[in-house]
Amino acid sequence: MENKKTDCEACNLELIDKVKPNMPETSVLYELSDFFKVMGDSTRIQLLWALEESELCVNDLAYLLNMTKSAVSHQLKVLRTAKLVRPTKKGKNVFYALDDEHVKHILEKALEHVLE
Repeated sequence: MENKKTDCEACNLELIDKVKPNMPETSVLYELSDFFKVMGDSTRIQLLWALEESELCVNDLAYLLNMTKSAVSHQLKVLRTAKLVRPTKKGKNVFYALDDEHVKHILEKALEHVLE
């Protein structure tokens, strides 16, 4: 059987019929791709790793990573939009933490993979 969007014929329709129902919707895969784009920035990974260790404010993150407060704030906004970190206001300061345990698990699994 030939797919009208490709220039090839399937080699194993039985396998295709098995795999296709388990494929997420294209829109979900685009969201997943966007997620990895956010995670694919080394500065954001450093911020996430620091926040995996402890809840921190912008000043502490900037000092820890030798960055400007402005640069840290910009990257935190990207991470907030992607729902990877959450802010908590304490007095005059805003502290950031990983949004949930899923983020921590993703970081840990990725590190485990890289270290193999």
